[in-house]
Amino acid sequence: MAKRVGVDKWLFFTTLSLVVVGLAMVFSASAVMAQARFGSPYTFLGRQALWALLGVIAMVVLMRVDYRRYNSKKFIYPALGITLLLLLAVFVVPGSHATHRWIRFGPFFTFQPSEIAKPMLAIYLAWFLHTRLNEIRDWRHTLLPAVLPALILIGLIVKEPDLGTALVLFGMTVLTLLLAGMEWRYVLGIFAAVAPVLAALLIFVPWRLARMKVFLHPEADPQGAGFHINQSLIAVGTGGWAGRGYMEGVQKLFYLPEPHTDFIFANIAEELGFLGAILILLLFVVLGMRGLRTVFLLRDPFARLLAFGITTTILIQAFFNMSVVVALLPTKGIPLPFISSGGTSLCIMLASIGILLNLTREID
Repeated sequence: MAKRVGVDKWLFFTTLSLVVVGLAMVFSASAVMAQARFGSPYTFLGRQALWALLGVIAMVVLMRVDYRRYNSKKFIYPALGITLLLLLAVFVVPGSHATHRWIRFGPFFTFQPSEIAKPMLAIYLAWFLHTRLNEIRDWRHTLLPAVLPALILIGLIVKEPDLGTALVLFGMTVLTLLLAGMEWRYVLGIFAAVAPVLAALLIFVPWRLARMKVFLHPEADPQGAGFHINQSLIAVGTGGWAGRGYMEGVQKLFYLPEPHTDFIFANIAEELGFLGAILILLLFVVLGMRGLRTVFLLRDPFARLLAFGITTTILIQAFFNMSVVVALLPTKGIPLPFISSGGTSLCIMLASIGILLNLTREID
């Protein structure tokens, strides 16, 4: 079987395009805030650019590392153990914003372990399932051992609390199991088991319940729980077709919370308009199409499942973020891949793309 000499150039340059757009929009969304907080408009841009550089280096390195290295107990067990320890470590270090999502190293450097859990879970599921495709109906020896590590990681992330990332991992896990051949009756069983837990997380946590009420009635509390989504909708609505112009957005001027992170897509819609927002959407569509193309052209079951896990993780996260911005889903803190300010997310996403690019070398 002949191998492709190079990697998928469409996937490579689409990813770089998203990173470049992200750097430009992070600067636009954060310049005024950074000047007010740190005395320099380039503070957030500088951090993001440094992480982007590290991420691109990781992407280039990993796209040259044979993916078969990950298909081994010698890699899986230590890597999964380290991921688990990092997720536990966030509970013994000082958090911020009443959460425990980051490990802090000094005043400026933070690391978010839940981001590592995304590619690590994709690798684990691919490794565990690829030799058990004919045994996928065996819930005791196949489904349960496959799902149990995922539930542990997801449970720790929910505890941080970070329900958005937990839902991304849950969605990727279910879709990967379906690709491996899991029957729909098991899917229904999983959702039946998860639904009461999710309902409890939404109903019995006051701030989540407030977000749900605001999602159903955005006008009910515009200065309280509904402030985020109302300001986001104002930003999106005032952008029109072509936007106010780059750097000319108004909502980022201390109206829209987190305009450079979770709600950066709202700033894009305001400054670049509907056309700019659609361009971002199309870039993710291209990335998804190239990733799924890789999945269905690969012959190695491990490679297929791994490519699928990485691709769906990125697409689910992008869908969640953009849906929150336009009020299709309740507000949750989750970054837009490759674009939102956030060093760990950017670096790990680029590293994951490096693995996916290596997999594209295996296509005939």
